[in-house]
Amino acid sequence: MKTFLSAFIFGVFGAVAVSISSFLEWPTWVMFIAWVSYYVFGKNLISSLRAFVQIGLGMIMGVLIQLSAGILSSVIGTLGFPVAVFFFIGSLAFIARIKTLNNIPAWFLGLIILFGAHPALTFSSITKLFIPILAGFIFAWLNDSAVEKIHVGTANHDVKEVN
Repeated sequence: MKTFLSAFIFGVFGAVAVSISSFLEWPTWVMFIAWVSYYVFGKNLISSLRAFVQIGLGMIMGVLIQLSAGILSSVIGTLGFPVAVFFFIGSLAFIARIKTLNNIPAWFLGLIILFGAHPALTFSSITKLFIPILAGFIFAWLNDSAVEKIHVGTANHDVKEVN
């Protein structure tokens, strides 16, 4: 019965998330990247907040790569983009030495979101991507909390039946 209820909850939260994402014209895949990040990076508020920040910093790094590549390309041609990538991705070795910024996969998820969504390099376009990211973390937390309540409730019910 727990599996059925868990599956039902997963399905409901997934369907609601996709409906909201479609209605608000969010890139659904961005929301699901954040959703899976909740589970991959620790399933609690602190780890989710750190992952959220580092995903955001990865997106900012992506913007800086693109801006730098544009400048470098005017000087060194087609090598501008690889040189910009080399510089910024190489800097992660130093950034990762900072305990609260050491989640390199989260940085890369931010890069993936930015390069995958191809937003205009405007403040508004970039910040709009943070909404489905935040929604993904919230949906994951709500989904996980609901499933945990079922597991705890079923476990308590099983204990009462034994007594």
